[in-house]
Amino acid sequence: MAQYKVKDGRELRVAISGKSGCGNTTVSTLLARSLGIALINYTFRQLAEERGLTLFQVIENAKIDDSYDKYVDSHQVELAQKESCVLGSRLAIWMLKEADVKIYLYASSQIRAERIHKREGGNLQEIIDFTAMRDSEDTRRYKQFYGIDNNAYEDVADIIIDTALYAPDKIVANILSELEARGFIEKV
Repeated sequence: MAQYKVKDGRELRVAISGKSGCGNTTVSTLLARSLGIALINYTFRQLAEERGLTLFQVIENAKIDDSYDKYVDSHQVELAQKESCVLGSRLAIWMLKEADVKIYLYASSQIRAERIHKREGGNLQEIIDFTAMRDSEDTRRYKQFYGIDNNAYEDVADIIIDTALYAPDKIVANILSELEARGFIEKV
């Protein structure tokens, strides 16, 4: 994959969102690496590690304590405002108002569960059930806290990509081509 850089004299903020298992972390990581800019992907998973909790515990705690969501969401936006970056998070395209490009990654619930199963192992049906619960709980909290419907991304995203159709490197190549066409980046 060709290497690119942000054009001299400017900053670039790319916001990438999608539900768990859609490829958000993989695509965000590859894109940030290709551009040589910071990756910001601060999630419940990182918060759980920092606080010595399981991801399940954080999700359960967040059901009754909105400080979990609000900390993760505000912390990642603060980090993103400091420098050129790729912000990959469930709400990045809604929360990072100053993003130059907002990308939504889509995959069906079945494909997302299969990817999570491949990555983490376990019982596929339990992962399907857990992913459905997590999606539902995320949507409920986002509506409650911010008035955001994370299922209504069409009017917010500049680019929507079905990640079932392409490998991660092809998705990143397509994003890089779009960023270059929009005048944000250039080949090194």
